[in-house]
Amino acid sequence: MTKDIDWGNLGFGYIKTDYRYVSNYKDGAWDNGTLTTDETVTLHESACVLQYAQTCFEGLKAYRTEDNRVVCFRPNMNAKRMSDTAKRLEMPPFPEDRFVDAVEKVVKANLDFVPPYGSGATLYIRPYLFGSNAVIGVKPATEYQFRIFTTPVGPYFKGGVKPITLRIPDFDRAAPRGTGHVKAGLNYAMSLHAIVDAHNQGYNENMYLDSATRTKVEETGGANIIFVTKDNKVVTPKSDTILPSITRRSLMYVAEHYLGLEAVEREVPVEELKEFKECALCGTAAVLSPVGKVVDHGEEILFPSGMENMGEITKKLYDTLTGIQMGRIEAPEGWLKVIA
Repeated sequence: MTKDIDWGNLGFGYIKTDYRYVSNYKDGAWDNGTLTTDETVTLHESACVLQYAQTCFEGLKAYRTEDNRVVCFRPNMNAKRMSDTAKRLEMPPFPEDRFVDAVEKVVKANLDFVPPYGSGATLYIRPYLFGSNAVIGVKPATEYQFRIFTTPVGPYFKGGVKPITLRIPDFDRAAPRGTGHVKAGLNYAMSLHAIVDAHNQGYNENMYLDSATRTKVEETGGANIIFVTKDNKVVTPKSDTILPSITRRSLMYVAEHYLGLEAVEREVPVEELKEFKECALCGTAAVLSPVGKVVDHGEEILFPSGMENMGEITKKLYDTLTGIQMGRIEAPEGWLKVIA
């Protein structure tokens, strides 16, 4: 039975649900894991995560489809990305099959918090992994904890979709051969000052350039970017320091296989921005956030799609992918994990 929650007025914040999943790593092995009702984490004051930021996370959602199934969208991709991140941070990867199984367990345990179909709300799922034992010397932890909590969240766009404004900042997001390609907590910590600074100056987000040459578009602090050319090619920047967004990879597949468009991953010189007709950010939270304008040190680049609505191609991509997620459009094999 669905909880008595005002689904239409939910924001994007934490609401406690009944159960979360916990597994601990000690003496070289993960334990069997368990569901718990306790939302608190007790840590040693010198825990590695607190001293040296040895932590990573993922984000995915559970949806109620048109025919009232509860599904998750491509959780195996999140499992693989977390495994890749853990290896980069010298943490023991949580086994990918167990990751998907843990997602299934925690969603089943919180089924009453999965919002009804058509409400615009979803159940957000946050897996995370961190070094838990005490360290003083700079070295990896020897004990770890993997957890998943869930929280119902409202539609990302309240009152309709309005294109946002990005600025090209003087800050860098990721160093060459650094950790830009993995979902490490430290990447987000170093983006916080830049996003607060952008907000203080009236911008919605930062469009980061590659830090080596500062001539090529990469991504924002929390989302990949897609562009649409005047001849309707869908283009996304290619770089070794961009996080491989599951939403972006899914959208590129949708562009090619559902909409019959050419989808290209390539380097995008910053001078090319004024040649595109549409731009959008993509990620789990909003799927697609249209961009109306980019400001490059005082120079305004306004996309032809404008500041009022999603561009035509962006809208088709959004409608198709959300249709797949909600069960209105047939999904490619393996994209929807049916929970209940």
